[in-house]
Amino acid sequence: MTTSKDDTAIQAPVVRDLSFAALGLTVLLWASAFVGIRAVGETFSPGALSLGRLAVAALALSVLFIPRQLGARREALPRGRTAALILAYGVLWFGAYNVALNAGERHVDAGTAAMLVQLGPILIAVIAGLFLGEGFPVTLAAGLAVGFSGVTLIALGGDGSGNDITGVLLCVLAAVLYAAGVLLQKPVMGTVSPLMVTWLGCVIGVVTCLPFAGQLVSEIGDASTGAILGVVYLGVFPTALAFTVWAYALRRVGAGPASATTYLVPAIAIVLSWLFLSEVPTALGLAGGVLCLLGVAITRMRRRTPR
Repeated sequence: MTTSKDDTAIQAPVVRDLSFAALGLTVLLWASAFVGIRAVGETFSPGALSLGRLAVAALALSVLFIPRQLGARREALPRGRTAALILAYGVLWFGAYNVALNAGERHVDAGTAAMLVQLGPILIAVIAGLFLGEGFPVTLAAGLAVGFSGVTLIALGGDGSGNDITGVLLCVLAAVLYAAGVLLQKPVMGTVSPLMVTWLGCVIGVVTCLPFAGQLVSEIGDASTGAILGVVYLGVFPTALAFTVWAYALRRVGAGPASATTYLVPAIAIVLSWLFLSEVPTALGLAGGVLCLLGVAITRMRRRTPR
């Protein structure tokens, strides 16, 4: 019995590209992380919250990673320079970044924190210019000036107590650590699978935050069920799930279009913060946030080649 071309076409499975759906989910989850940190920040100290979140994420990713390592798709553990890069990336991004961001969000609202961390791409370009020989084009210098004028406005938009300035500085530190982590991760992605990179980053982050284990145990004992569930949410969704889904999308749409979607994170964080926490940035804070995002956009501009 022969099969016609029409029958073959009907019987062939349809494979849908879910890249943009994955990007949308990632951006939503990352934005919700700023709100989640703010919500449980009064119950858990910065280090304890980081340890709890990373421990949950490591356990969740182990459910995917360990069976894969025991099966036919086993992947060799990184060695040498690659292992050193992953170690540094895990300490700086998964460990220190989370502690700095958690501490910063004790002094600034979730939307402001999201806008400040979005300075990461500018700082990545600066670090690349200093240490990777990529130079300082005019667009980078202009974007840097605009972005940090936005930081100044955000700092001036506080209540005058000084706490907001402390929060701004901590969030800028978080952006620096994020930028360093991205640059350390970039050369690793070509040789190590995204799942292993993320799992190792979480495990290294847990080890980095182990000095806060005593605080975590003590604070869990005094925490409400809602606060504990908040930590679990931060570990499972914005960390384990979001990074895995991000890796799926990154391989299909490319780094440029994927990274552009992160511009939506501060806006979504502001809306979620208003809905669930009844807080919004000050007028100066919003203006400064717009300047931060504009500065990032300027650094990504490319000169047109003359025809």
